[in-house]
Amino acid sequence: MLQVENLHAGYGTSEVLVGTTLHVKQGTVVALIGANGAGKTTTMRAISGMIKPTGGQVLLGGKPVQGLSASRIAKLGLAHSPEGRKVFGPLSVEDNLLLGAYNHLPMFFGFRGKAATDLAKIYELFPRLKERRKQAAGTLSGGEQQMLAIGRALMANPKVILLDEPSMGLAPVIVQEVFSIIRRLKEAGITLLLVEQFAKSALEVADYAYVMERGRIAVEGTPAELNQNERVIAAYLG
Repeated sequence: MLQVENLHAGYGTSEVLVGTTLHVKQGTVVALIGANGAGKTTTMRAISGMIKPTGGQVLLGGKPVQGLSASRIAKLGLAHSPEGRKVFGPLSVEDNLLLGAYNHLPMFFGFRGKAATDLAKIYELFPRLKERRKQAAGTLSGGEQQMLAIGRALMANPKVILLDEPSMGLAPVIVQEVFSIIRRLKEAGITLLLVEQFAKSALEVADYAYVMERGRIAVEGTPAELNQNERVIAAYLG
């Protein structure tokens, strides 16, 4: 579903990704782990079009999308829930969710009616968001904002979701809740590329995983394989 081949990208004259290659099969959860500064978030930004790759290829459903605008890639079926959540604080919870639906619903007549079905699904998954649907997103707790960011991505009915550091800044009990949600998305057949600082938690939900070091993939394999890899254990699981 998502193929990244020999990807190069960076910021200005600084190259961060130096030949990243990874694959995400339909209906699977793939984890991308690594130390801070390894290039994980840059990978996500290059895939979603937030920055332009300088080399390599990104295929979404078999079609090349590298170099396209972020809005165009989103319309083709990729949703990006960014690091730090990035909700629109002054807007209500429901308005934040509706913004996620604009790429695939009619812009004028019938938008609200057709969005209602998608909203109902999100509120079933996140009852807390339904309780707070008229509340300003900026007044939510960190965990609630993360639920909102994931819900907004789901409102796009995407082929693939990029989920970047969903546990960042959250209390341990809320982190457990977030990973419970990721498991439910996995059970529903949602295709996910997950960047996560807690390697153990990421490997518990993933079907396959990549370890990134210095802008390229250093190790890859199933969670069972990585849990037995001495290099991975020493660096990330010890």
